[in-house]
Amino acid sequence: MSQNSVVLLTRLLSLKESSSFYLVLDSLAQSSYYLIQEIVHNSPNTNIIYLSYETINRPKYATEFLDCTETTPDNVAKFVQSNVSKTNKTLVIIDSLNYIPSEEITAFITKLANPLITLLGVFHTNCPIPQQNTSYPNTATLLTYIATTIFEIEPIVSVLTEEELYGKVSRLNIPVNLNSPQFKLVLTNRRKSGRSLIYTFIIDTATHAYEIFKQHEEEEPIEDERLLKDLTTFNLTTSNKQRLAREQVELPYMEAQESLGSAGGAIVYEFEKDDDYDEEDPYEDPF
Repeated sequence: MSQNSVVLLTRLLSLKESSSFYLVLDSLAQSSYYLIQEIVHNSPNTNIIYLSYETINRPKYATEFLDCTETTPDNVAKFVQSNVSKTNKTLVIIDSLNYIPSEEITAFITKLANPLITLLGVFHTNCPIPQQNTSYPNTATLLTYIATTIFEIEPIVSVLTEEELYGKVSRLNIPVNLNSPQFKLVLTNRRKSGRSLIYTFIIDTATHAYEIFKQHEEEEPIEDERLLKDLTTFNLTTSNKQRLAREQVELPYMEAQESLGSAGGAIVYEFEKDDDYDEEDPYEDPF
């Protein structure tokens, strides 16, 4: 199973898997920069259209570049459709979907959709969500619903807890070991059948190595008596000596099973002194 999941990730990063819309969820703690670089590395000879909402300089790998802050969504769609390659794969990268209102995001993605295009959109989860009509889903909810593949990027931080980490990030007190070439990736891939495959990886873009993220070793099972400790003022637990004595007690039904086992599957009845037994009654002893 782990080998198949790594193969799936490799095919997605090289644009060989059938998936039309990649959604990348990043944050201040771990941006999408290294993941995009890895996709570019795994998909050479790809026509890359870069749609910029916050990137000033054109990336070196971009075949076409458009500053979307100075044009309308309709013109963005026309620009993309006019630059789709008829021979090579086309990857359309949107550096930030946060600038598009939730009421327009579905129509915007639909206009860019094309069988010859793989669309990759980045959404920053740390950005504040503007106030809107409460009856309408926010942008993040809509994007995770329509995306065919979701890359959720998280930093690998062993010293801080998740609450401590994002508490520091929210105050812009960002630890120096964040935004590293090595990060944690939660992959959600939706198949045509509707089933979702979810895997967690450790990605090292410096060595282009991917491995399954392994959880910490399972904790020792908690015994029932440990669950009862400090639950009431009564002593509901037993000592080691009491537990050993209890285990050595021979229960009556266990002894009965051993004595009756020699009779096979027959019904055995042992008469007691108070039983009324009539030798002339044929129904008393049918055997």
